[in-house]
Amino acid sequence: MNKNSEVIDSVKHWINTIIIGLNFCPFAKKEMQRQTVHYCVSDNQDIGESLELLIQQFSLLDQQPELQTTLVIFSEGFSRFDDYLDLVDYANGMLEQGGYGGIYQLATFHPDYCFEGEPEDDPANYTNRAPYPILHILRESSLEQVLKLYANPEQIPENNINKARELGTKKLQALLNKSD
Repeated sequence: MNKNSEVIDSVKHWINTIIIGLNFCPFAKKEMQRQTVHYCVSDNQDIGESLELLIQQFSLLDQQPELQTTLVIFSEGFSRFDDYLDLVDYANGMLEQGGYGGIYQLATFHPDYCFEGEPEDDPANYTNRAPYPILHILRESSLEQVLKLYANPEQIPENNINKARELGTKKLQALLNKSD
């Protein structure tokens, strides 16, 4: 098995175990079952090259409407959370400046994810922790459609935080480590 396959398998396991298994994203299961998730593994460590890759992934989604979402997985780069946050800032700026605002949005995941103002060991951080740094590109139109069908979608983040805190850091870390 090659390195990219191992990375993708690890991410799929994380999605199935944590994201779907703990229902952190009530929409993920359908897309996983329909196989409408595209995985792009990158060993880029340069912000400029990574932004170019992101533009390529926007273009891919433009050209392939059957794909609902893309996970850009950084297998080598952006392991430092601060470096990753720099990438996220540039990526969000590029999304708006490139004319993709309102079409796509980014969700962010990182092995050391920590919400601003929260302690590193807060279990709530595990709602956005993943085995690798990931930029998740979502189609806004698809997201809007799904949110109309979901009762109280504004409760999703709070429900996830409560569930994470109920499970605790040890349990969530054990689940995440199984994704490696």
